Amino acid sequence: MAEHAKVLVVDDEAIVGQSFDRVLTGKGYEVNTVPSGEEALRKMGTNGYDLVFTDIKMPGMDGLEVARRIKEMNPWVPVVVVTGYGTEANEARAEEIGVSGFLHKPLSPEVIESITRQTLEAHPAPETSAEPVTATAAVVEEKENVARNIALFFAAPFIGLAYIVAFPFVGAYALVRWGLKAMAAGDRPTGKQG
Repeated sequence: MAEHAKVLVVDDEAIVGQSFDRVLTGKGYEVNTVPSGEEALRKMGTNGYDLVFTDIKMPGMDGLEVARRIKEMNPWVPVVVVTGYGTEANEARAEEIGVSGFLHKPLSPEVIESITRQTLEAHPAPETSAEPVTATAAVVEEKENVARNIALFFAAPFIGLAYIVAFPFVGAYALVRWGLKAMAAGDRPTGKQG
């Protein structure tokens, strides 16, 4: 899986994205870089990535929020947090979110290549469809299921009532039909005349 894997790098510092791109592209990975969390989420919604690297400190959405949202959208995609501002609080929060790693800048090309390979080996992608499952599709499906269950819950008493009301008519219809068939077949009792 290491070669041809798709990697997304989220960092507002262009040089960091270029470093990941240069190191990983040379090793056979497909690398996309974006400067913000918002762009990362848009990319995740339209592309299937095998691994995400994200910085913590960025304008707008921070990297831990990016990691949280990506894990909600695609729980199987490993996210590695890369930062120059590592704190115990950030590391604890990252662990709660379920990130796969927490790296401190600066990173050497060897570290970038090594952590990429190790993370992908430890978190193989599921063998399902090639299309990414987006949060929107999952939410829509869940809402449809909930709506269907609620409708059935409220409809059940009326369906039961309809059976109760209709049962005597259905029974009477069946009885009349049976009687008419018997008469048509000539199964009338015969008596002897004397």
